[in-house]
Amino acid sequence: MKYVSTRGHSAEQGFTDILLEGLGSDGGLMVPEHWPRIMPVKLQAMRDLPYPQLAFEIIRLFADDFPGADLKKIVLATYTPEKFGTPEVTPLIQLENNLYLLRLSNGPTLAFKDIAMQLLGPLFESVLEKQGRHLNVLGATSGDTGSAAEHALRGKQRVKVFMLSPAGRMSAFQRAQMFSLQDSNILNIAVEGTFDDCQDVVKAVNADHAFKERHGIGAVNSINWARVVAQVVYYFKGYFAATRGNDEEVSFAVPSGNFGNIFAGWVAKRMGLPIRRLVLATNENDVLDEFFRTGRYRPRAAADTHATSSPSMDISKASNFERFIWDCVDQDGDKVTWLWRQVDEEGGFDLSTDRAWEKIEEDSGFASGRSTHEDRLKTIRLVKQKYGRVIDPHTADGVKIALRLREARIPMVCLETALPAKFDETIVEALGEHAERPEQFRNIEQLPQRFRTMKPDAEQIKHYIASNP
Repeated sequence: MKYVSTRGHSAEQGFTDILLEGLGSDGGLMVPEHWPRIMPVKLQAMRDLPYPQLAFEIIRLFADDFPGADLKKIVLATYTPEKFGTPEVTPLIQLENNLYLLRLSNGPTLAFKDIAMQLLGPLFESVLEKQGRHLNVLGATSGDTGSAAEHALRGKQRVKVFMLSPAGRMSAFQRAQMFSLQDSNILNIAVEGTFDDCQDVVKAVNADHAFKERHGIGAVNSINWARVVAQVVYYFKGYFAATRGNDEEVSFAVPSGNFGNIFAGWVAKRMGLPIRRLVLATNENDVLDEFFRTGRYRPRAAADTHATSSPSMDISKASNFERFIWDCVDQDGDKVTWLWRQVDEEGGFDLSTDRAWEKIEEDSGFASGRSTHEDRLKTIRLVKQKYGRVIDPHTADGVKIALRLREARIPMVCLETALPAKFDETIVEALGEHAERPEQFRNIEQLPQRFRTMKPDAEQIKHYIASNP
């Protein structure tokens, strides 16, 4: 399997070559040159596999230059009951007939990001050890990516983590999960701006190729291809759990900010998983919903990005969206380059009159909707009253749109985002009671916190990285 850039002008590379980064030298994102296809016989053979074995079978299709025995050892050691609380790793809960919740929050930081990040840590370590290298991971987080990455990489001898987060825009729990870590290889930077500002800084630093090479800059955001691959696995697991045979279709509802989670569903569909619909749910930052309704992609300025009660989705520039568009314009790198030049120069692009729009509108299976603060509160109350479960506000965005767009006789699987304990203020507002909190996180907000506050200035961030070798 070789990897190419969405913008068509980076050299082909293998999985281990792109594992530590994700961005091509031409500014695009790395993608596989073709999608592995899983034939019906293979799909049937996968149906009853335990999660670790299923993960290995899928991931090795994308990582065929990684020694198979080493990959299997890492994958089997990652997806354990000790780390995820259950042998199922991502158990499926039935709410009612043909309505399900895929539990993705059983990892160490109580969010779906753990499923990929717990794998990334040992993969990074293995490659760096063999290459005799050290890595400075530069990431941006709107809440859950940061804590998942830091808890997966803390204490790693060959990795230092510089994590940018928008100052004052995460929940108190999310901040504490990151800022309370005292490991010397974890450096948190609270950026005076939005997540999009943080993400722009990461891209600007990566665009300085000399600096990137000199300081060994790597990525853990969903621009990192290995993260996407790891997330593909639970679409297969969720599908198998919700069906009796491979002649059935399933729809997935996914709360979406940076488009990585739902893009993993698109990859699963392209691999042959019988997915009928990918239901994308946004909050008030509805750039992606606007695109799937109209064909117009118009990222908002930082000042126009709303701070909402589902803060991990407060994103107006969805990085992984470029990978999707690349696939929809027949993997034409020059066209992607032109489209993203339009974003930079004109503020967006319009595909509604392009032949790619017919493919997206009629064949992709994408549907979308927008959820507001009041929608979240009502959905949290509804799920508690009707099904006896408390869900977090991001998951509530997904359930809200799932209930509106579900189809008769087609299972609808709603992807859980995090445990509600991470967003207690909204749970109290919705239900008048605190979210249940695991004992180990009982007083996390009271722990000492260690972080730096900085401007969204790439040069300042580069200086900080260089001064912390």
